[in-house]
Amino acid sequence: MSIPWQQKVAVGKYLLQKRLRGEDKFALVLQLEPLFTCNLACAGCGKIQHPDDIMRQRLTLEQCIQAVEECGAPIVSIAGGEPLVHGEIREIVAALVERKKFVYLCTNALLMQKKIDLFQPSIYFAWSVHVDGLQARHDESVCREGVFDKAVGAIKEAQRRGFRVTTNTTFFSQDDPNSIRGVLDFLNDELGVDTMQIAPGFAYERAPDQEHFLGVRRTREIFREAFAGGKRKKWRLNHSPLYLDFLEGKVDFGCTAWGIPSYSVLGWQRPCYLMSDGDYAKSYKELLEETDWSQFGRGKHPKCENCMAHCGYEPTAVMQTGHSLKEMVRAAFAS
Repeated sequence: MSIPWQQKVAVGKYLLQKRLRGEDKFALVLQLEPLFTCNLACAGCGKIQHPDDIMRQRLTLEQCIQAVEECGAPIVSIAGGEPLVHGEIREIVAALVERKKFVYLCTNALLMQKKIDLFQPSIYFAWSVHVDGLQARHDESVCREGVFDKAVGAIKEAQRRGFRVTTNTTFFSQDDPNSIRGVLDFLNDELGVDTMQIAPGFAYERAPDQEHFLGVRRTREIFREAFAGGKRKKWRLNHSPLYLDFLEGKVDFGCTAWGIPSYSVLGWQRPCYLMSDGDYAKSYKELLEETDWSQFGRGKHPKCENCMAHCGYEPTAVMQTGHSLKEMVRAAFAS
């Protein structure tokens, strides 16, 4: 259980084509947000704080397909809000799978067992279940009791039916190296999910809880200790080794937010889905060509100072991996 070889080949081919064409800015993963509505109100989330008129909006199936074809990314992460609330989510997923995009449907799992019959197992489709810790920690993070148990039950049912299942875990200041190891050991060994994605929490301006976001120094400290003793090699982490080095502070590099662009009911968000300035482009081409990317990243923009999120720095790690035979070999055997 790991990242499918078909995905690795498709991404490798895609990167090679871009390099041969001399393109230096392109999308690796599309963050598709067909709605902001959610059935949870997590304290660390800034997506559910939009005005009611925006919360009621939905991307149509046609808009989703157009965005995917426009940016050309081989991987699509369908997020929100809660995507399973969307009335056309089955049709959206089916259309993208038909186009052989690798689709990750991000969900808090509250509706997952109810809606699971809408989907079919495929190498091009995976559930990405939000799990922010073990039982007490996760339920605290999502501000509702019982959600962890529902997520675990949904994961087991999806696995029983033959679906690929990944997880997405965000860490905050309440977490420490032991809690990080605890949840990743549980997901990796006891639940046996295919892969796991991790990230330090980003300080959303609209998030109700502004006290528990990790800064750069603390992020490096806790991941360095959590990864000690070869733990990184044991866990099936859905990240390039260089990005994990970045979390530990072993390497540092700039932000390339254009690599994981966000498209939502408001348009193409500048510079990434984490910022809340309300600056949106009408097309991916406009986003690429009319955004001053030199303004963003740590040391360049005040809102980026404590950001080490994958949406900005994982693409950089992937690009650098492609320029090093050693790193390509390391990445090939990492997951």
